[in-house]
Amino acid sequence: MVNFIKRDKNDIYGMPILGFLFKNKWFLLVFKLLIVALFVYAICLGFVDQSSENIFTTKLFWGLFWPFFMVVSLGSLGRVFCGVCPHGFLGKYITKLGLKKSLPKKLQNPMFGGLLLVIGWWMVYYMYPAVYKTPYATALFFSVLTIYAVLIFFVFNNMEYCKNFCPIGVLTRAYSKVGFTWLGTYKNACSSCKTFDCAKVCSYNLKPFTFDKKNSMEDCTLCMDCANACEAVSFKAKAPSSSLFKQFKPFKSEVWIILLITASISITMSFHHALGRSAIVEEFPWVKTARYFESIFDFGGMDTIGLFAFIYAIISTIVIATGGIYLAAKVLKQPFKELFYSLGFAFAPLFIIGGLSHLWEFFFYHTANDIVNAFIYGFSLNMEYMKPLATRQDSWVHLFAIFNYLAALWAFVIIIARLRLIEASKIRKVIAFPLASALIVFYLGLNFYKIYVFKEYGMLQRGHSHNTSMKTEGSHNGH
Repeated sequence: MVNFIKRDKNDIYGMPILGFLFKNKWFLLVFKLLIVALFVYAICLGFVDQSSENIFTTKLFWGLFWPFFMVVSLGSLGRVFCGVCPHGFLGKYITKLGLKKSLPKKLQNPMFGGLLLVIGWWMVYYMYPAVYKTPYATALFFSVLTIYAVLIFFVFNNMEYCKNFCPIGVLTRAYSKVGFTWLGTYKNACSSCKTFDCAKVCSYNLKPFTFDKKNSMEDCTLCMDCANACEAVSFKAKAPSSSLFKQFKPFKSEVWIILLITASISITMSFHHALGRSAIVEEFPWVKTARYFESIFDFGGMDTIGLFAFIYAIISTIVIATGGIYLAAKVLKQPFKELFYSLGFAFAPLFIIGGLSHLWEFFFYHTANDIVNAFIYGFSLNMEYMKPLATRQDSWVHLFAIFNYLAALWAFVIIIARLRLIEASKIRKVIAFPLASALIVFYLGLNFYKIYVFKEYGMLQRGHSHNTSMKTEGSHNGH
């Protein structure tokens, strides 16, 4: 154990204010307890006050926690959301009192949680946009999720819920690689260590002193327990996506969740929520497919266009990404699987950076005032409700669209960096580059196409005979 160390200038633990926020164990404990209290209170209020006036329950979960805090922090600071997650915080104590069974190898797959997110949340969301949006539904959803987490924590050891069953576990692990922070250790101090306190205290059975050598933080959730056990642990600010510029052992599930989330959010939102508001909405293939099946089956209150937009997005994303990398593998004379699980990480910015476009737009349109007003209502504060910071008539808000192009640019940069790690001639790499970047080109082209459609054909007029227009508007307001 090391009790004192001279920290580098880029070590966040050595910075006066940030060091206190990220390392002081008492502050972190109080902060985590506060998050747990808010979590429990919001659920209880959702059951007690089921009226539409209870915006605290819905906005806390669907506005503050997701998407705002998690998306903003994940692409910058990394998995700090996991570090303060109520499930993970409580799970450390529950698992100590539990059965401590080992998880069977056939269940050790993070895609269990990933598919729960993609299917159980996103597919259902597009089929029934308002299904999770009431206070009661929100409270019930997170109550069931909490019971699910508690049972897994109680039965299995090694925080298996976070590793394999959490709906956002593999997502946060994959997208945190885009951020600019890194938890590691000071090598000189670790070289003579005989106690391994940082590893002993880790609830995930990780060895922080190996992170730098592996160029991987593995399942680290940035709970900071190791930093409180030994001063040799560092938390440094580095160049964005620095780990993606070097070799590391890839987790296959991370690449697949990147593709599925890109499809579920970035592409489906463009298909359904953006192009769904255009005057030529009926001309798109997912709409025509929905209309065809509507003429055969009665789907009731289901948003069939949302469902088929989701299906088309999933299929097109996987086909374009795998097809492009398959052709690139042929050009580079490399095994397809190895290349796919190496270059696939380059698609991460498309959501985690590109998503900031809508995130910040909606922040000024309604997220900021929604969150403030939610706390005013939830705690009966004697304050006036806050008004939106901007309206859709404010053109300056559209400047945030630049994040879509920054996302594509950064994805191209990562593709180039990862191609450099491959042994092949420069000419082959040059030829392979546009092929491997097919999904990025598609994403970029889709953004340009949306601009063209609205400029050429305009918006769908209210009152038009398009039975999903109001659903789409409702989805926009809730996103």
